[in-house]
Amino acid sequence: MALQLLPSTLSVPKKGSSLGAAAKETASFVGVSRKAPLSLAVRTRVATAPPPVSTPAQGATTSSPGAKKTLRQGVVVITGASSGLGLAAAKALSETGKWHVVMACRDFLKASKAAKSAGMATGSYTVMHLDLASLDSVRQFVEHFRRTGMPLDALVCNAAIYRPTASTPTFTADGVEMSVGVNHLGHFLLARLLMDDLKSSDYPSRRLVIVGSITGNDNTLAGNVPPKADLGDLRGLAGGLSGSSSGSAMIDGSASFDGAKAYKDSKVCNMLTMQEFHRRYHEETGITFASLYPGCIATTGLFREHVPLFRALFPAFQRFITKGFVSEAESGKRLAQVVAEPSLTKSGVYWSWNKDSASFENQLSKEASDPEKARKVWELSEKLVGLA
Repeated sequence: MALQLLPSTLSVPKKGSSLGAAAKETASFVGVSRKAPLSLAVRTRVATAPPPVSTPAQGATTSSPGAKKTLRQGVVVITGASSGLGLAAAKALSETGKWHVVMACRDFLKASKAAKSAGMATGSYTVMHLDLASLDSVRQFVEHFRRTGMPLDALVCNAAIYRPTASTPTFTADGVEMSVGVNHLGHFLLARLLMDDLKSSDYPSRRLVIVGSITGNDNTLAGNVPPKADLGDLRGLAGGLSGSSSGSAMIDGSASFDGAKAYKDSKVCNMLTMQEFHRRYHEETGITFASLYPGCIATTGLFREHVPLFRALFPAFQRFITKGFVSEAESGKRLAQVVAEPSLTKSGVYWSWNKDSASFENQLSKEASDPEKARKVWELSEKLVGLA
């Protein structure tokens, strides 16, 4: 695969820093020319050079004095965009022609193939390597993204792992329980490091979106299915989630490990983190911070580690009994709305959709909206990712 410079589908002024030039610098950085095929080592960083997007003042361009302003193409980073909700959202945003999607994924080749299979146009996306199970990988991603010269207008923290039948923990490269390490801590570090990029963006509506889950809210029927999410006094998180003889792998400090609960706890952390971002940054920066539950995507690969009988029956149960079934395509459109719709700019909101696919502000559970617990999760997370 050759590194190509591809034209933007929107108008681009001659003034301002061109991302086409930045792409040439990126090619130089990874040690290849644009005409040479990329080695596997290089391909784990860049799939397609970004279109030549410039960054004019106020996120708009003009071709001549007095001409009508044209909104430049936005740049959105989506984690876990190689399948499921992330891929569907990437496709929905790229198809508008108004967004260039950076697909931040652990498996570069899988993401590249997925984008092509989904019919995403060449030049509408860039694949970059990101392994949320490694804090070093998160830092490297931020460095590589900045070297492209692209602005950051929206960040979507979507990637997640779910091990519902696991009775023993697995751990990240940093020795933290995997579900919380990937779903929460990896995203926490990524979002914190990229805050400066969001702040410096000239795009009219900058957004940070963290995908939540109904299973982390015990004010819903699904949230009361055992095991219920419960962060307790956070003693496990304070202990580093190491699962060693001196520490628990569960946030609440439980001695026994439960993979389903670990996932649900991590989603509570996601929703608490969104609200803490809102409290700390929204008034100062104007950035919109939001979370969402896009509906039950019963066919998603998120359930791949569940028991076969569950995987076989769950889609039909959601489609015909609960009537809560949502396709990946529809869920992707909903996530894309939270990224781009002018009507969804309110910050600090947990969005949901009714049976008519109309969005509304949903209520979080008492634990998932506890400001004191959000502050504690934030401060403990800072220590675990090396920011404090």
